[in-house]
Amino acid sequence: MKLRTTTAILALGMTAGAAQAQDWPRQPVRIIVNFAPGGAADLLARVIGQPLQEALGQPVVVENKGGAGGNIGGQAVAEAAPDGYTLLMSSGGMVSTNPHLYSKMPFDPAKDLLPVASVARVPFYLVVRADNGARDFRQLTGDLKAHPGKRSFGSPGNGSAPHLAGEMMMGETGTSAVHVPYRGAGPALTDLLAGQIDFLFDPGIAIQYVKAGKLRMLAVASPTRAPQFPDVPTLDELGLKGFDADAIFGLYAPAGTPAAVIGKVNAQVNRILGTPAVKEKILAMGNVPEQMSPEAFGNKGAVDFQRMGRLIREKGIQAN
Repeated sequence: MKLRTTTAILALGMTAGAAQAQDWPRQPVRIIVNFAPGGAADLLARVIGQPLQEALGQPVVVENKGGAGGNIGGQAVAEAAPDGYTLLMSSGGMVSTNPHLYSKMPFDPAKDLLPVASVARVPFYLVVRADNGARDFRQLTGDLKAHPGKRSFGSPGNGSAPHLAGEMMMGETGTSAVHVPYRGAGPALTDLLAGQIDFLFDPGIAIQYVKAGKLRMLAVASPTRAPQFPDVPTLDELGLKGFDADAIFGLYAPAGTPAAVIGKVNAQVNRILGTPAVKEKILAMGNVPEQMSPEAFGNKGAVDFQRMGRLIREKGIQAN
């Protein structure tokens, strides 16, 4: 009798969850972006926001809550009602690196947020000015070895994915350069163009300058070549075996959000990412559409948490 009662309760819960997913959404859905307007997370949220709105039949409103490396927006979603009406668009770094960078996190991303759907893989492109004497990656590392600590590279901030990419590269090549943190990738790119720093791992905003001949792209910090630049080698191909500094950007929901609702959002986002118009927009940003199940998205974050944690501890990196 007890077994039958338990089974009945479980079946009732599954039926209720399915019914809730059928009724959802009955009001506007809010996507909180935990970074400032104009960045990759913001642009990706807006690229998928309109088609998601059409698919769900309810307004999808994008709201920016930047600050503290994404923690402010992340906390806002973690503390929101788990009803599917508040989602988070974030880089995977909030889950994989922030807990290692901040001594006191206002929430636990691994426990308080659920992975919903990946949206894009953000490759990082190793770029130098066109007048830099390094014509390729080998020449760049040769110059860094010949002038240890005399060259510099920029990033959007301490512990950011481009910063970690630079540290990974130097660690594997036995080179050193001065890290210059900025408040965003834009200011770092400005100083690279102005000659204030020597190289940069770019999240895609420098592509127009590469195409204009003002910057030279030496490599891609990804496991595979970028479809936008099929002739540019990966760092893995150049000898740094297994090098992977990619960031996966995607949607998260408050813990406790019904699985049926998460499944519905995941299915719609994956469908949207397969449409030619959205694929074209994401590729034009220098990113790559990335379709994953919630489980695969979560597993990627867990692997990166371990991998990046080791690097952060080895280098003694702390948040700004």
